[in-house]
Amino acid sequence: MQRLINEDPGSWLNAISIWKNLLELNAKKEKLSQRDDNQLKRKVGENEIIIAKKLKIEQMQKIEENRDCQLGKQIEEQTLEQRDFTTKRENFQEGFQNDTEIATDTRNQNDLTFRVSCRCSGTVGKAFTAQEVGKVIGIALMKHFGWKADLRNPKLEIFIHLNDIYSVVGIPVFRVPLASRAYIKTAGLRSTIAWAMASLADIKAGAFVLDPMCGLGTILLEAAKEWPDVYYVGADVSDSQLLGTWDNLKAAGLEDKIELLQVSVIELPLPSESVDIIISDIPFGKKFKLGEDIKRILQEMERVLHVGGTIVLLLSEDHHRRLTDCKESSIPFNSKDSHTDEPGIKKCLIPEEKTGASKTVSTSFEASNHKFLDKMSPFGSLVPVDCYKVSLGKTDAFICKYKKSHSSGL
Repeated sequence: MQRLINEDPGSWLNAISIWKNLLELNAKKEKLSQRDDNQLKRKVGENEIIIAKKLKIEQMQKIEENRDCQLGKQIEEQTLEQRDFTTKRENFQEGFQNDTEIATDTRNQNDLTFRVSCRCSGTVGKAFTAQEVGKVIGIALMKHFGWKADLRNPKLEIFIHLNDIYSVVGIPVFRVPLASRAYIKTAGLRSTIAWAMASLADIKAGAFVLDPMCGLGTILLEAAKEWPDVYYVGADVSDSQLLGTWDNLKAAGLEDKIELLQVSVIELPLPSESVDIIISDIPFGKKFKLGEDIKRILQEMERVLHVGGTIVLLLSEDHHRRLTDCKESSIPFNSKDSHTDEPGIKKCLIPEEKTGASKTVSTSFEASNHKFLDKMSPFGSLVPVDCYKVSLGKTDAFICKYKKSHSSGL
Protein backbone atom coordinates (compact mmCIF):
# COMPACT_ATOMS: atom_id res chain seq x y z
CA MET A 1 0.00 0.00 0.00
CA GLN A 2 2.86 2.40 0.75
CA ARG A 3 4.38 1.62 -2.65
CA LEU A 4 1.27 3.13 -4.25
CA ILE A 5 2.61 6.45 -2.94
CA ASN A 6 6.37 6.11 -2.74
CA GLU A 7 6.96 4.51 -6.15
CA ASP A 8 4.59 6.67 -8.20
CA PRO A 9 4.39 10.20 -6.74
CA GLY A 10 3.80 11.67 -10.19
CA SER A 11 0.36 10.12 -10.41
CA TRP A 12 -0.61 11.68 -7.09
CA LEU A 13 0.62 15.13 -8.13
CA ASN A 14 -1.24 14.87 -11.45
CA ALA A 15 -4.42 13.87 -9.64
CA ILE A 16 -4.04 16.82 -7.25
CA SER A 17 -3.55 19.16 -10.20
CA ILE A 18 -6.74 17.91 -11.86
CA TRP A 19 -8.61 18.15 -8.57
CA LYS A 20 -7.52 21.78 -8.10
CA ASN A 21 -8.54 22.64 -11.66
CA LEU A 22 -11.98 21.16 -11.07
CA LEU A 23 -12.36 23.21 -7.90
CA GLU A 24 -11.40 26.37 -9.78
CA LEU A 25 -13.90 25.60 -12.55
CA ASN A 26 -16.60 25.02 -9.95
CA ALA A 27 -15.76 28.32 -8.26
CA LYS A 28 -15.96 30.14 -11.62
CA LYS A 29 -19.33 28.57 -12.36
CA GLU A 30 -20.63 29.72 -8.97
CA LYS A 31 -19.40 33.26 -9.65
CA LEU A 32 -21.02 33.26 -13.10
CA SER A 33 -24.26 32.00 -11.62
CA GLN A 34 -24.15 34.69 -8.96
CA ARG A 35 -23.40 37.33 -11.59
CA ASP A 36 -26.37 36.19 -13.68
CA ASP A 37 -28.60 36.50 -10.64
CA ASN A 38 -27.35 40.02 -10.03
CA GLN A 39 -27.96 40.93 -13.66
CA LEU A 40 -31.54 39.74 -13.42
CA LYS A 41 -32.07 41.89 -10.35
CA ARG A 42 -30.58 44.91 -12.07
CA LYS A 43 -32.92 44.52 -15.05
CA VAL A 44 -35.88 45.32 -12.83
CA GLY A 45 -34.91 49.00 -12.74
CA GLU A 46 -33.19 49.07 -16.10
CA ASN A 47 -35.71 51.31 -17.83
CA GLU A 48 -35.54 53.98 -15.15
CA ILE A 49 -31.74 53.97 -15.25
CA ILE A 50 -31.71 54.36 -19.06
CA ILE A 51 -33.99 57.39 -18.89
CA ALA A 52 -31.83 59.01 -16.23
CA LYS A 53 -28.67 58.40 -18.27
CA LYS A 54 -30.14 60.04 -21.36
CA LEU A 55 -30.77 63.20 -19.40
CA LYS A 56 -27.16 63.33 -18.22
CA ILE A 57 -25.52 62.51 -21.57
CA GLU A 58 -25.75 66.05 -22.91
CA GLN A 59 -24.22 67.46 -19.75
CA MET A 60 -21.41 64.91 -19.74
CA GLN A 61 -20.54 65.55 -23.40
CA LYS A 62 -19.79 69.20 -22.68
CA ILE A 63 -17.64 68.34 -19.70
CA GLU A 64 -15.72 65.67 -21.66
CA GLU A 65 -14.87 68.11 -24.46
CA ASN A 66 -13.10 70.33 -21.94
CA ARG A 67 -11.18 67.39 -20.47
CA ASP A 68 -9.93 65.98 -23.79
CA CYS A 69 -7.04 68.39 -24.00
CA GLN A 70 -5.91 67.68 -20.44
CA LEU A 71 -6.20 63.89 -20.90
CA GLY A 72 -3.99 64.00 -23.98
CA LYS A 73 -1.11 65.47 -22.03
CA GLN A 74 -1.60 63.05 -19.12
CA ILE A 75 -1.60 60.04 -21.45
CA GLU A 76 1.76 61.00 -22.92
CA GLU A 77 3.31 61.32 -19.47
CA GLN A 78 1.83 58.02 -18.23
CA THR A 79 3.05 56.19 -21.34
CA LEU A 80 6.63 57.16 -20.66
CA GLU A 81 6.36 56.15 -17.00
CA GLN A 82 4.80 52.75 -17.87
CA ARG A 83 7.62 51.96 -20.31
CA ASP A 84 10.24 52.49 -17.61
CA PHE A 85 8.23 50.47 -15.07
CA THR A 86 7.66 47.56 -17.52
CA THR A 87 11.37 47.31 -18.30
CA LYS A 88 12.29 47.13 -14.62
CA ARG A 89 9.58 44.59 -13.86
CA GLU A 90 10.65 42.27 -16.71
CA ASN A 91 14.23 42.30 -15.50
CA PHE A 92 13.12 41.49 -11.96
CA GLN A 93 10.84 38.63 -13.05
CA GLU A 94 13.49 37.13 -15.30
CA GLY A 95 15.90 36.77 -12.40
CA PHE A 96 13.51 35.28 -9.80
CA GLN A 97 10.75 33.47 -11.77
CA ASN A 98 11.94 29.90 -11.18
CA ASP A 99 12.49 30.42 -7.44
CA THR A 100 9.04 31.97 -7.07
CA GLU A 101 7.30 29.04 -8.79
CA ILE A 102 9.09 26.49 -6.64
CA ALA A 103 8.27 28.39 -3.46
CA THR A 104 4.60 28.67 -4.46
CA ASP A 105 4.27 24.94 -5.16
CA THR A 106 5.96 24.07 -1.88
CA ARG A 107 3.73 26.41 0.07
CA ASN A 108 0.59 25.01 -1.59
CA GLN A 109 1.66 21.43 -0.82
CA ASN A 110 2.46 22.24 2.81
CA ASP A 111 -0.86 24.02 3.26
CA LEU A 112 -2.82 21.02 1.94
CA THR A 113 -4.77 19.12 4.60
CA PHE A 114 -6.21 15.68 3.98
CA ARG A 115 -8.18 12.80 5.42
CA VAL A 116 -8.16 9.13 4.40
CA SER A 117 -11.49 7.30 4.14
CA CYS A 118 -11.17 3.51 3.81
CA ARG A 119 -13.46 0.63 3.04
CA CYS A 120 -12.34 -3.00 3.27
CA SER A 121 -14.49 -5.95 2.23
CA GLY A 122 -14.08 -9.65 1.60
CA THR A 123 -11.14 -11.54 3.08
CA VAL A 124 -9.12 -8.33 3.14
CA GLY A 125 -11.74 -6.77 5.39
CA LYS A 126 -11.24 -9.57 7.90
CA ALA A 127 -7.46 -9.20 7.90
CA PHE A 128 -7.29 -5.39 8.09
CA THR A 129 -9.53 -2.75 9.59
CA ALA A 130 -10.29 0.49 7.78
CA GLN A 131 -8.47 2.38 10.54
CA GLU A 132 -5.29 0.36 10.00
CA VAL A 133 -5.30 0.94 6.26
CA GLY A 134 -6.01 4.64 6.73
CA LYS A 135 -3.12 4.98 9.14
CA VAL A 136 -0.65 3.32 6.75
CA ILE A 137 -1.68 5.50 3.80
CA GLY A 138 -1.86 8.66 5.92
CA ILE A 139 1.68 8.26 7.28
CA ALA A 140 3.05 7.65 3.79
CA LEU A 141 1.36 10.77 2.42
CA MET A 142 2.64 12.95 5.25
CA LYS A 143 6.22 11.69 4.87
CA HIS A 144 6.34 11.89 1.08
CA PHE A 145 4.43 15.12 0.36
CA GLY A 146 4.42 16.97 3.68
CA TRP A 147 0.62 17.12 3.82
CA LYS A 148 -1.10 17.61 7.16
CA ALA A 149 -3.82 15.28 8.45
CA ASP A 150 -7.16 16.88 9.39
CA LEU A 151 -9.96 14.49 10.29
CA ARG A 152 -12.64 17.16 10.80
CA ASN A 153 -12.43 19.66 7.95
CA PRO A 154 -9.82 18.60 5.37
CA LYS A 155 -9.31 20.30 2.02
CA LEU A 156 -8.71 16.95 0.35
CA GLU A 157 -10.17 13.50 0.97
CA ILE A 158 -8.39 10.35 -0.15
CA PHE A 159 -10.75 7.42 -0.77
CA ILE A 160 -9.48 3.82 -0.62
CA HIS A 161 -11.48 0.64 -1.26
CA LEU A 162 -9.78 -2.73 -0.89
CA ASN A 163 -11.32 -6.13 -1.54
CA ASP A 164 -10.24 -9.55 -2.80
CA ILE A 165 -10.55 -8.62 -6.49
CA TYR A 166 -9.38 -5.03 -6.87
CA SER A 167 -8.22 -1.91 -5.04
CA VAL A 168 -9.40 1.64 -5.75
CA VAL A 169 -7.58 4.78 -4.67
CA GLY A 170 -9.17 8.07 -5.63
CA ILE A 171 -10.10 11.64 -4.79
CA PRO A 172 -13.84 12.42 -4.48
CA VAL A 173 -14.65 15.43 -6.65
CA PHE A 174 -17.70 16.48 -4.61
CA ARG A 175 -17.83 17.47 -0.96
CA VAL A 176 -21.25 15.84 -0.58
CA PRO A 177 -21.47 12.09 -1.40
CA LEU A 178 -22.84 11.37 -4.86
CA ALA A 179 -25.57 9.22 -3.32
CA SER A 180 -26.92 12.15 -1.29
CA ARG A 181 -30.35 13.24 -2.54
CA ALA A 182 -32.12 16.35 -1.27
CA TYR A 183 -35.49 14.96 -2.40
CA ILE A 184 -35.25 11.75 -0.33
CA LYS A 185 -36.52 12.21 3.21
CA THR A 186 -35.70 8.72 4.54
CA ALA A 187 -32.82 6.88 2.89
CA GLY A 188 -33.12 3.21 1.99
CA LEU A 189 -31.09 1.60 -0.76
CA ARG A 190 -28.11 3.71 -1.82
CA SER A 191 -29.38 6.14 -4.47
CA THR A 192 -26.50 5.53 -6.88
CA ILE A 193 -27.23 1.78 -6.86
CA ALA A 194 -30.94 2.44 -7.39
CA TRP A 195 -30.22 4.76 -10.32
CA ALA A 196 -27.86 2.21 -11.88
CA MET A 197 -30.54 -0.48 -11.66
CA ALA A 198 -33.13 1.77 -13.28
CA SER A 199 -30.73 2.75 -16.07
CA LEU A 200 -30.07 -0.93 -16.88
CA ALA A 201 -33.81 -1.56 -17.27
CA ASP A 202 -34.03 0.48 -20.52
CA ILE A 203 -37.15 2.35 -19.39
CA LYS A 204 -39.22 3.85 -22.21
CA ALA A 205 -42.02 6.40 -22.10
CA GLY A 206 -45.42 4.84 -21.39
CA ALA A 207 -44.02 1.67 -19.80
CA PHE A 208 -45.52 -0.08 -16.76
CA VAL A 209 -42.74 -0.39 -14.16
CA LEU A 210 -43.18 -2.44 -10.98
CA ASP A 211 -41.12 -2.79 -7.82
CA PRO A 212 -42.86 -5.62 -5.91
CA MET A 213 -40.59 -5.24 -2.83
CA CYS A 214 -40.18 -1.47 -2.89
CA GLY A 215 -39.21 -0.85 0.76
CA LEU A 216 -38.77 2.93 1.10
CA GLY A 217 -39.18 3.41 -2.64
CA THR A 218 -35.66 4.54 -3.55
CA ILE A 219 -35.60 2.67 -6.87
CA LEU A 220 -38.95 4.11 -7.95
CA LEU A 221 -37.92 7.61 -6.88
CA GLU A 222 -34.72 7.50 -8.90
CA ALA A 223 -36.53 6.06 -11.92
CA ALA A 224 -39.38 8.58 -11.78
CA LYS A 225 -36.95 11.50 -11.51
CA GLU A 226 -35.02 10.35 -14.59
CA TRP A 227 -37.89 8.88 -16.67
CA PRO A 228 -41.08 10.74 -15.66
CA ASP A 229 -43.48 9.67 -18.44
CA VAL A 230 -43.95 6.16 -17.05
CA TYR A 231 -46.58 4.37 -14.92
CA TYR A 232 -44.92 3.26 -11.67
CA VAL A 233 -46.28 0.87 -9.04
CA GLY A 234 -44.58 0.00 -5.76
CA ALA A 235 -45.66 -2.93 -3.60
CA ASP A 236 -44.57 -4.12 -0.16
CA VAL A 237 -45.98 -6.20 2.68
CA SER A 238 -44.90 -3.79 5.40
CA ASP A 239 -47.17 -0.87 6.24
CA SER A 240 -44.31 0.95 7.98
CA GLN A 241 -42.18 0.70 4.83
CA LEU A 242 -45.05 1.99 2.69
CA LEU A 243 -45.57 4.91 5.06
CA GLY A 244 -41.88 5.75 4.68
CA THR A 245 -42.25 5.48 0.91
CA TRP A 246 -45.23 7.84 0.97
CA ASP A 247 -43.24 10.40 2.97
CA ASN A 248 -40.44 10.17 0.40
CA LEU A 249 -42.89 10.59 -2.48
CA LYS A 250 -44.37 13.73 -0.91
CA ALA A 251 -40.90 15.16 -0.21
CA ALA A 252 -39.93 14.56 -3.84
CA GLY A 253 -43.25 15.81 -5.23
CA LEU A 254 -43.94 12.44 -6.88
CA GLU A 255 -47.05 11.31 -5.03
CA ASP A 256 -49.05 11.53 -8.28
CA LYS A 257 -46.45 9.58 -10.26
CA ILE A 258 -46.19 6.38 -8.21
CA GLU A 259 -48.98 4.13 -6.94
CA LEU A 260 -48.46 2.05 -3.80
CA LEU A 261 -49.96 -1.33 -2.90
CA GLN A 262 -49.70 -3.42 0.26
CA VAL A 263 -49.50 -6.95 -1.15
CA SER A 264 -47.36 -10.06 -1.04
CA VAL A 265 -44.61 -10.44 -3.59
CA ILE A 266 -45.68 -14.08 -4.09
CA GLU A 267 -49.33 -13.14 -4.78
CA LEU A 268 -49.32 -9.99 -6.87
CA PRO A 269 -52.85 -8.79 -7.79
CA LEU A 270 -51.89 -8.29 -11.43
CA PRO A 271 -52.84 -10.18 -14.60
CA SER A 272 -50.25 -12.44 -16.19
CA GLU A 273 -47.92 -10.73 -18.64
CA SER A 274 -49.16 -7.24 -17.77
CA VAL A 275 -45.90 -5.56 -16.62
CA ASP A 276 -43.20 -4.17 -18.90
CA ILE A 277 -40.34 -3.82 -16.40
CA ILE A 278 -39.65 -5.10 -12.88
CA ILE A 279 -36.89 -3.55 -10.78
CA SER A 280 -36.38 -4.72 -7.22
CA ASP A 281 -33.93 -5.04 -4.36
CA ILE A 282 -34.34 -8.56 -2.99
CA PRO A 283 -33.98 -8.22 0.82
CA PHE A 284 -31.15 -10.09 2.49
CA GLY A 285 -29.21 -10.17 5.72
CA LYS A 286 -30.08 -11.38 9.21
CA LYS A 287 -33.48 -9.66 9.17
CA PHE A 288 -34.59 -11.21 5.87
CA LYS A 289 -33.62 -14.87 5.55
CA LEU A 290 -35.48 -15.71 2.36
CA GLY A 291 -33.32 -18.73 1.63
CA GLU A 292 -34.83 -20.97 -1.01
CA ASP A 293 -38.02 -18.88 -1.25
CA ILE A 294 -36.32 -16.58 -3.71
CA LYS A 295 -37.42 -19.13 -6.31
CA ARG A 296 -41.09 -18.43 -5.64
CA ILE A 297 -40.48 -14.68 -5.73
CA LEU A 298 -38.78 -14.95 -9.10
CA GLN A 299 -41.54 -17.15 -10.51
CA GLU A 300 -44.27 -14.68 -9.52
CA MET A 301 -42.31 -11.85 -11.13
CA GLU A 302 -41.97 -14.01 -14.24
CA ARG A 303 -45.75 -14.57 -14.30
CA VAL A 304 -46.71 -10.87 -14.37
CA LEU A 305 -43.93 -9.86 -16.82
CA HIS A 306 -44.87 -9.85 -20.49
CA VAL A 307 -42.76 -11.56 -23.15
CA GLY A 308 -39.76 -9.39 -24.01
CA GLY A 309 -39.99 -7.61 -20.68
CA THR A 310 -37.03 -6.89 -18.41
CA ILE A 311 -36.25 -7.73 -14.79
CA VAL A 312 -33.40 -6.04 -12.91
CA LEU A 313 -32.65 -7.41 -9.45
CA LEU A 314 -30.19 -6.60 -6.71
CA LEU A 315 -29.11 -9.96 -5.28
CA SER A 316 -26.93 -10.84 -2.34
CA GLU A 317 -23.94 -13.08 -2.94
CA ASP A 318 -25.89 -16.00 -1.45
CA HIS A 319 -28.96 -15.40 -3.64
CA HIS A 320 -26.79 -15.00 -6.72
CA ARG A 321 -24.93 -18.22 -5.96
CA ARG A 322 -28.19 -20.15 -5.48
CA LEU A 323 -29.60 -18.96 -8.79
CA THR A 324 -26.33 -19.54 -10.63
CA ASP A 325 -25.98 -23.07 -9.24
CA CYS A 326 -29.57 -23.83 -10.17
CA LYS A 327 -29.07 -22.52 -13.72
CA GLU A 328 -25.94 -24.60 -14.22
CA SER A 329 -27.42 -27.79 -12.79
CA SER A 330 -30.97 -27.24 -14.15
CA ILE A 331 -32.23 -28.72 -10.88
CA PRO A 332 -34.86 -26.74 -8.94
CA PHE A 333 -34.40 -25.92 -5.30
CA ASN A 334 -35.50 -28.57 -2.85
CA SER A 335 -38.59 -27.06 -1.19
CA LYS A 336 -39.02 -29.68 1.51
CA ASP A 337 -37.02 -27.53 3.90
CA SER A 338 -38.65 -24.30 2.75
CA HIS A 339 -38.58 -21.45 5.26
CA THR A 340 -42.01 -20.08 4.40
CA ASP A 341 -43.44 -21.46 7.63
CA GLU A 342 -40.93 -19.56 9.74
CA PRO A 343 -42.34 -16.37 11.30
CA GLY A 344 -39.62 -14.11 9.89
CA ILE A 345 -40.08 -15.37 6.35
CA LYS A 346 -43.85 -15.31 6.50
CA LYS A 347 -43.72 -11.72 7.66
CA CYS A 348 -41.45 -10.83 4.75
CA LEU A 349 -43.55 -12.54 2.08
CA ILE A 350 -47.12 -12.34 3.36
CA PRO A 351 -48.75 -9.25 4.94
CA GLU A 352 -50.76 -9.54 8.13
CA GLU A 353 -54.53 -9.20 7.86
CA LYS A 354 -55.57 -5.62 8.58
CA THR A 355 -58.52 -3.45 7.72
CA GLY A 356 -58.09 -2.05 4.23
CA ALA A 357 -55.02 -4.20 3.53
CA SER A 358 -54.75 -6.85 0.85
CA LYS A 359 -55.73 -10.40 1.75
CA THR A 360 -53.07 -12.85 2.87
CA VAL A 361 -52.04 -15.71 0.70
CA SER A 362 -54.66 -18.35 1.28
CA THR A 363 -53.95 -21.91 2.31
CA SER A 364 -55.72 -23.16 -0.81
CA PHE A 365 -53.38 -21.13 -2.99
CA GLU A 366 -50.36 -22.59 -1.22
CA ALA A 367 -51.69 -26.12 -1.57
CA SER A 368 -52.61 -25.84 -5.24
CA ASN A 369 -49.44 -24.10 -6.41
CA HIS A 370 -46.71 -25.38 -4.11
CA LYS A 371 -46.20 -28.71 -5.88
CA PHE A 372 -46.33 -27.12 -9.32
CA LEU A 373 -43.82 -24.42 -8.40
CA ASP A 374 -41.42 -26.97 -6.91
CA LYS A 375 -41.11 -28.70 -10.26
CA MET A 376 -40.18 -25.51 -12.11
CA SER A 377 -36.76 -24.03 -12.65
CA PRO A 378 -36.51 -20.68 -10.86
CA PHE A 379 -35.47 -19.11 -14.16
CA GLY A 380 -38.23 -20.54 -16.33
CA SER A 381 -38.54 -18.22 -19.34
CA LEU A 382 -36.15 -15.64 -17.86
CA VAL A 383 -32.86 -15.41 -19.72
CA PRO A 384 -29.87 -13.84 -17.89
CA VAL A 385 -28.51 -10.86 -19.85
CA ASP A 386 -26.06 -8.93 -17.67
CA CYS A 387 -24.57 -9.17 -14.21
CA TYR A 388 -22.51 -6.55 -12.35
CA LYS A 389 -20.86 -6.85 -8.97
CA VAL A 390 -21.31 -3.75 -6.81
CA SER A 391 -20.23 -2.68 -3.36
CA LEU A 392 -22.79 -1.88 -0.66
CA GLY A 393 -20.19 -0.89 1.90
CA LYS A 394 -19.35 -3.81 4.16
CA THR A 395 -20.89 -6.32 1.75
CA ASP A 396 -20.97 -6.87 -1.99
CA ALA A 397 -23.99 -7.65 -4.15
CA PHE A 398 -24.93 -8.28 -7.78
CA ILE A 399 -27.13 -6.30 -10.15
CA CYS A 400 -28.61 -8.93 -12.47
CA LYS A 401 -30.66 -8.27 -15.60
CA TYR A 402 -33.04 -10.82 -17.17
CA LYS A 403 -35.26 -10.88 -20.26
CA LYS A 404 -38.43 -12.93 -20.65
CA SER A 405 -38.01 -15.01 -23.80
CA HIS A 406 -41.39 -16.73 -24.04
CA SER A 407 -44.68 -17.15 -22.24
CA SER A 408 -44.30 -18.86 -18.90
CA GLY A 409 -47.71 -20.55 -19.09
CA LEU A 410 -48.62 -19.57 -15.51
